[in-house]
Amino acid sequence: MLQPEKNYDFRKRIDIVHHPLMNDSDIPCQENEVAITPAWRIVCPDNAPAAILETAKDLEDYFKVSQGIYVHVENSGDPAIVLDLDPASKLAKGAFELTVAENKITITASSPGGIRRGGVYLEDQCNLRGGAILAKGSICREKLITPRIVHSGWGIELFPDSHLNAMMHAGFDAVAVFCKGPNQTNIGVLDFNDLVRRAAKYDIEVYLYAYLPSFKHPDDEDAVQFFEEVYTRLLEKHPDVAGVMLVGESAIFPSKDPATSGKRNMDSFIDGIRDVRPCPGWWPCTDYPAFLTRVRDAVRKAIPDAKIIFNTYNWGWTELELRKRFLENLPEGITIQVTYDIFSKVCPFGQLTRVMDYSIVAAKPGYYFESECKAAAELGIPLLATANTGGLTWDIGVIPYVPVPQRWIVRFKELDRFRRECNLNAFYDNHHYGWFPSVITELGKAYFTSPQCDLDEYLKVIANRRAGKGAENLLAAWQKWSDAFDYLPATNEDQYGPLRVGAAYPFIFQPNITRVMGKKEITFPADPKAHFGSAIIKTLYQPYENINQLPGALRYPNELKGLEIFLGLWDEGLALYEKALAEAPEKRKEVLERELNLGRFIRTAVQTCFNMKKWYCLNRDIQNITTAEEGLAILDKIEALAYEEIENAREAMNYVALDSRLGWEPSMEYVGDHWHLDWKIRQVKSALLEIADYRTILSLTENEK
Repeated sequence: MLQPEKNYDFRKRIDIVHHPLMNDSDIPCQENEVAITPAWRIVCPDNAPAAILETAKDLEDYFKVSQGIYVHVENSGDPAIVLDLDPASKLAKGAFELTVAENKITITASSPGGIRRGGVYLEDQCNLRGGAILAKGSICREKLITPRIVHSGWGIELFPDSHLNAMMHAGFDAVAVFCKGPNQTNIGVLDFNDLVRRAAKYDIEVYLYAYLPSFKHPDDEDAVQFFEEVYTRLLEKHPDVAGVMLVGESAIFPSKDPATSGKRNMDSFIDGIRDVRPCPGWWPCTDYPAFLTRVRDAVRKAIPDAKIIFNTYNWGWTELELRKRFLENLPEGITIQVTYDIFSKVCPFGQLTRVMDYSIVAAKPGYYFESECKAAAELGIPLLATANTGGLTWDIGVIPYVPVPQRWIVRFKELDRFRRECNLNAFYDNHHYGWFPSVITELGKAYFTSPQCDLDEYLKVIANRRAGKGAENLLAAWQKWSDAFDYLPATNEDQYGPLRVGAAYPFIFQPNITRVMGKKEITFPADPKAHFGSAIIKTLYQPYENINQLPGALRYPNELKGLEIFLGLWDEGLALYEKALAEAPEKRKEVLERELNLGRFIRTAVQTCFNMKKWYCLNRDIQNITTAEEGLAILDKIEALAYEEIENAREAMNYVALDSRLGWEPSMEYVGDHWHLDWKIRQVKSALLEIADYRTILSLTENEK
């Protein structure tokens, strides 16, 4: 039975790497297996490097907590788990060999990081077996994707050792921090060198995601000095970071390309008239390669082998010819980052729309990703994908992960195809919305390591481990939820609106009843110290039109039809999940209860999106009426929606009470917790007063005084 949580209590759970009661196997040790008992020892020499000792202690803790047996760390013993650090080994960095014999289990690697990951693999195999039992034999495991870069799931720029350990156990090997200067992030001071030192203990590198001064043309006389002052001086202070990440929207420079405004967005005006040409950060400018050359030279002056990553996310919507021209002129030493999902074409019911940001709606990649990867591969340019394999997207902005594993499996297989065909070998696994341990991270860790697992079979193993006799219903529930995402809109207005904060999203009555000519958009209440806070929440719902998709007036009828199908499939999944929970072993039920609670919360968020789309259409209609009777009929529908949303928000309160990660996102902080859901209810009640006033307006006659 889930217990109520206070805000941020989820941090106690996210860093648990050794879960209790993993030993439930009633199958005795087979002839081809070895059982680890308290008679065993974990052998670690007294003079072993600190990282090797950490691995030994981690294994000791695992056997104690997860398997209920005491296997102590000693400098000798028999039978033994031996941690064999062999710098002369031909194993690649981070790779390991696990050899299981009758009285000796050996983890061999050429680096401490390999020993670390070998220890985690041993734990994973015992968990899957349901006991401290391993199959005899030998296996070599090597990363297929590296780096796998994540932002913190604990909080923006927050990296306690416990969370770094959790990242390593989840299969990640790099972190990204937003950087505004030496030890400076968007939310304050962070000791970068300390983070590099602590992360290294867990075989994790650190990348600086640049929010640095860039507004200098590369041809200016003082350009070399400018970029060295920004990048060289920064990296001289932080010489052990792995590299720098850049993206157009935060690396804007005064381009001379006439296709652009040549200015920042906020400055793209002439006498108050907007310059409709794109800002340089959103266009593959002819002089972007020269800009990147200056950045590369300044970075490499401080760190000769630093990885420099540039993301083409902002102009993936442009023609392939323009993007190819940029790639053909790209200086050597730049890795191109390509986003898997953005701009993918979606055609529910035959009407064109687009995935406008990160979304698992795009199980398969779109034209931008496919064409960009192939063009880069032909030119021999190193590739990194914004893959979101940490399990989260912008589809629902305040959840820990999207529980649609069959849909993620499709994405994982497609990403692997690009690994094989285009040499795509690095991932940006999540943006600032973080990551969370889940079935998705388990699948990714197993699949993006050689030898690869069969993802569909591995999912069945996970389902059996979680639900026992309920595994079949659990798989069926996940499939229903995965199918539902065919029908979720991934538009800007939905991802920046009702789907960003769920049932806490306000319902603004759009006719403007005012004596002071005020605006109807309201500021969503958020922590003013948050990285973004309310800045990425648009409260006055409306279509954000785009030249690559049909306008909202044509899309909305089909999007409403699609959302209705989504909710039906989701409800079927909830019913199947409840059956799986009832059939599951008692000591496994908490994990299932928590994911079922997540599923119910997601349903309230999508219900809000469905209701908001109807609300917008009715608010538009009431401003085009020809009779008072027509207006009153529309008001009845608007009022009914308002009361329905109040109940939906009250229902969501039940779910956030049991999981403090719901309603929270690192860059916004809490925007969908109990307080914000209560705020939403108060806001809708205020809108109901406006609706009552509008009824009065509709009833006015010429006899009114």
